[in-house]
Amino acid sequence: MKVNILIPLLLSLFAGLATVVGFAITFIARRTNKKLLAYSLGLSAGVMIYVSFVELFAESRKLLATNLGQTPGLLSSVLCFFGGITLIALIDRLVPSFGNPHEARSLENKNAGPTRRSKLMKMGAMTALAIGIHNFPEGIATFMAAVENQSLGIAIAGAIAIHNIPEGIAVSVPIFYATGNRKKAFLFTLLSGLAEPLGALLAFLILMPFLSPVVMGCVFGIVSGIMVYISLDELLPAAREWGEHHIAMYGLISGMAIMAVSLILFG
Repeated sequence: MKVNILIPLLLSLFAGLATVVGFAITFIARRTNKKLLAYSLGLSAGVMIYVSFVELFAESRKLLATNLGQTPGLLSSVLCFFGGITLIALIDRLVPSFGNPHEARSLENKNAGPTRRSKLMKMGAMTALAIGIHNFPEGIATFMAAVENQSLGIAIAGAIAIHNIPEGIAVSVPIFYATGNRKKAFLFTLLSGLAEPLGALLAFLILMPFLSPVVMGCVFGIVSGIMVYISLDELLPAAREWGEHHIAMYGLISGMAIMAVSLILFG
């Protein structure tokens, strides 16, 4: 199966480098715009949930039913969906709780005395590691979706990029205020974001040689499960932690509406 991998790889790189935007925001804005962050996280969740159920899972079911038969295909797509949820849940389970990349942190919580600096540095480093672990499956999701459908890949990359911005804040704030070194904060943030295209590259090296309609169907099922889990377990709770529940819901509905319209126009 011959495909152009340049655009899928670039999309995953774009999504990953959005963490650097979070780094930049910490030195441009004096205060955290909680409403904007809550809305953006809700928007990202809305895009992911809508795409997962309307496009990815539906495509997984169609491909597997066509190639394996109606009942085996449906069963396989369901198993892949919950397999994706199980995979990302296990990754979450293995990440230390204080390094959770979606824990809400505001720009105001930046003052630290000498006794707290080592803890801040450790928290920032662990957050960078946690984000790197999370970004692997997200990079695979972006890459594989873009291989099949570039419009869908762009939508997923955009949604992941939005939720990577607060992750950049979560890494850069504690490291900068622990060390006073912007270059070090930038480096940690950049490395955590580069795990996204690394996941895409891994998908290319491992999955592409075996790509077939059945493999694509399984991957779409797994990716849809991963994205639903990320949305429900991370994005929406993080948006609510900013104290703007209704704005997060407006973002969720907006994200779904935007995806619905874009799939009608460009799908």
